Amino acid sequence: MKTILVVIYILVFLIFALCLYAIMQIKLLGIKVKDFWDFIEANQMLDKLYRFAKQYQAMSAQEQVIYLSEAEKIFTAFDKVPEALWDEEYEKYKQVLKKYNDIKMFRWASS
Repeated sequence: MKTILVVIYILVFLIFALCLYAIMQIKLLGIKVKDFWDFIEANQMLDKLYRFAKQYQAMSAQEQVIYLSEAEKIFTAFDKVPEALWDEEYEKYKQVLKKYNDIKMFRWASS
């Protein structure tokens, strides 16, 4: 029973140490932890908007507003981290940005 307890303590310590190490690495890159967390969430939303941009050619006005606001959140989060972190997501980012610009131009032209 004591050995199991010692193993659990060691595992908890290792997990805690790894979390601290990850936070230290993020701070060494000059990124705030909150900004990095926002980037992770934005990366997930980028995947959703990328699929949405590919599937729907004509969006309703409400869908356009939602798309624009979510895309702006993604752009803000991505701007706060170095580009080296999201190189592999560049094509998705570019596609979402293209759809964002198309919607902005369409809304500007129709007003």
